Amino acid sequence: MYKSVKYRLQEELDKIHASGRFKKENVIVSPQDAKVQVSGNNNLINLCANNYLGLANHPELIQAAQNQISTHGLGLASVRFICGTQDIHKNLEQKIADLIGTEDAILYAAAFDANGGLFEPLFGPEDAIISDELNHASIIDGIRLCKAKRFRYRNNDMEDLEQQLQAAENCRSKIIVTDGVFSMDGTIAQLDKICDLAEQYDAMVMSDECHATGVIGPTGRGTHEAKGVIGRVDILTGTFGKALGGGSGGFTCGPKEVIDLLRQTSRPYLFSNTLAPALVGASIAALEMLEKDTRLLDRLTKNTRYFRSAMKQAGFDIVSGTHPIIPIMLYDDHLAQTMASQLLEENIFVVGFSYPVVPKGKARIRVQMSAALDLSQIDTAVNSFIRVGNRLGVL
Repeated sequence: MYKSVKYRLQEELDKIHASGRFKKENVIVSPQDAKVQVSGNNNLINLCANNYLGLANHPELIQAAQNQISTHGLGLASVRFICGTQDIHKNLEQKIADLIGTEDAILYAAAFDANGGLFEPLFGPEDAIISDELNHASIIDGIRLCKAKRFRYRNNDMEDLEQQLQAAENCRSKIIVTDGVFSMDGTIAQLDKICDLAEQYDAMVMSDECHATGVIGPTGRGTHEAKGVIGRVDILTGTFGKALGGGSGGFTCGPKEVIDLLRQTSRPYLFSNTLAPALVGASIAALEMLEKDTRLLDRLTKNTRYFRSAMKQAGFDIVSGTHPIIPIMLYDDHLAQTMASQLLEENIFVVGFSYPVVPKGKARIRVQMSAALDLSQIDTAVNSFIRVGNRLGVL
């Protein structure tokens, strides 16, 4: 029976290979850090991780994780409402709610689950979800599970958003849904203007803060801090798997009633094992470091500005902005893969992005800056980009 299916699947894989869009997985044999070891290559300067604050291999976080294994075990072998809630889970929920600035928070196994389990419990056929066209796949999937009416507005386009709000005016309730930071471009959502429109049209606001928490805002609280709207965004989701230690685990923060209802009816929460104690311990330590001072955030900001300036001066086409996501636009799928491969040979670890991860004709190398890098490493990376760029006719 599988034989006919096998041929069909192989044809699909062959097409992906031929298009230049095949996504190879590089096997890392070291911890995540400013430099990593990939099978066959040593000491690669790492420019493609979400390790924004450089905490993925931080000794304090590793020690915190080990401590929690010693006191709370390896895992709970259960879901939260049966026998899977420990004191450390409640502690982490309170800490992330305090940082984000909401009444309460709920933990998920992953941020994908936080978005996937958000909409169906809260909104029904009488309601409207108004979503940015470039929102993360997890938001799109979560909305698909919900029976609410769906409206979509052009990316970060406030005029189109207002038109969609007007189209949804007869719905029982409305929520505007956006990424705080759009992960492929590093574009920051106009949350201040979104909140203004939400108040004008009696709508709620939800922001996915996965690429924002610990990364933007004066103290790293996220997009709502950067845009001056703390307290005006109703629901925020995020992750511990990027800036906050690089492990895994997601969260939803919001009003008490929202979080209470999610605990009762959100399927990824009800039917997934509890977040492992080691991950909880490391995440608590990361939040405590972020609360203590902004040294890592300040270094991340400095590195981001330095790299962006050097790459622009070299003549590369990069998406403008201030976020440590820095897309090097190449437009052609094969070129993106070739350039990434040649940079790997220069001991620079980057990845080519092509359709369907980005729109057709928008292939790129997405650099992600980290506080773990020093300026000499950034200089080495820029020089390698210039050499390879000249060789391939990009510059």
